[in-house]
Amino acid sequence: MIDLNDPRSFTDPAGFFATFRAAGPVHWSEAHRAWIVIGHQALTDAFRDPVRLSSDRISPLERVAEHRPEAFQRVVALLSGWMVFRDPPEHTRLRDPVRDTFTPRRVASMTELITRAVERVLTELPDPGVTIDVRAQLASPLPAAVIAAVLGVDPGQRERFVRWSDELATMALSTTPHDTPPESSIAATEEFNAFFGALIEAERVTPSNTLLTTLVAAAGDSLSEAELVGACTILLFAGHETTTSLIANALGLLLERPELAARWRAQLAEDATSPGGGQRVHELAIEELLRTVGPARSMMRKVVVDHEREGQQLRAGQNVVLAICAANHDPAVFDAPQEVRLDRDPNPHVSFGWGLHHCVGAHLARLEATLLLRALLERYSRWEAAAPIPAHSGTILGYAHAPLLMRLQP
Repeated sequence: MIDLNDPRSFTDPAGFFATFRAAGPVHWSEAHRAWIVIGHQALTDAFRDPVRLSSDRISPLERVAEHRPEAFQRVVALLSGWMVFRDPPEHTRLRDPVRDTFTPRRVASMTELITRAVERVLTELPDPGVTIDVRAQLASPLPAAVIAAVLGVDPGQRERFVRWSDELATMALSTTPHDTPPESSIAATEEFNAFFGALIEAERVTPSNTLLTTLVAAAGDSLSEAELVGACTILLFAGHETTTSLIANALGLLLERPELAARWRAQLAEDATSPGGGQRVHELAIEELLRTVGPARSMMRKVVVDHEREGQQLRAGQNVVLAICAANHDPAVFDAPQEVRLDRDPNPHVSFGWGLHHCVGAHLARLEATLLLRALLERYSRWEAAAPIPAHSGTILGYAHAPLLMRLQP
């Protein structure tokens, strides 16, 4: 039986899922009380099937709200603005105002801003040889500073909105929202509503010429106030949480397997004279890190109508888990998927989803991770773990909850 909480699905995903592939790409799991899609082709087909597989998480939350304090209604209202939890046509209406926020061209224009943010983050680190907490001192501060800048948020507020984002995510990403205590998500929602409500009101009076300016103008009358605040929070979440998890997971793998960083440096040396100064080496390495330790392990769907999928009969109302971590190690698509090949090309991983629900923060996450890891490789000759690498966990987002400690050597 497939259980995405099995430690082997983290430590050896290629081997773990290989034991199930002969029986097909779709399996019933009693552990999750859901169908698990593990094949790459089957998973991309499922992403492209919003008619029979629903992304709607708002309807279940509305049912949960019937048994929660009245204030929980505001949590549901805010999350209603998260397009990732809606199906067309609501998804389309919510996505239209933000579809151009993190395009490749717009993100590329942020390169100088992100480079300065990377420099500030590294400057704030203690002297080489001193132990640092990867998530607290590298993985979280960089995307928080960047998303604060592009949304026109005071950088001094970043710790607050990161905390609110984490608290809201506990409810938003829970596979069992009815069992999740509502207090922290209610508090986070109240803070978000007050914080972004004031920013939006000020933006309408005096535009800041930031991403928030574009969003407020694009939203017009198409979004309610709650949905507009929700759009701000999903951009914050997509621009922060995705990148934080990617950087932390990537550094965890590089610390656990120091030969990978050595191989990365060797590839850079070989490519030193090529146009772009090794940029292609960095890009390929980031894609492989996304494939192997990307931030999203799975995405949830609900069966809308009875139908057959890959020889299995799915019934309306059942849950479906799109196992990204399995699809990214499918030997039908990836040669030697158990190997981390930093020069793998092509690399058609699905770590950011697919189709309608492709992560809006994907391009931003790639660029931030690339610039930070590039700077670390250039500035420090060696990295080493200062404590055992903590185990990962999580069905939807997979990351280490315990501190990841490292030392950087000059």
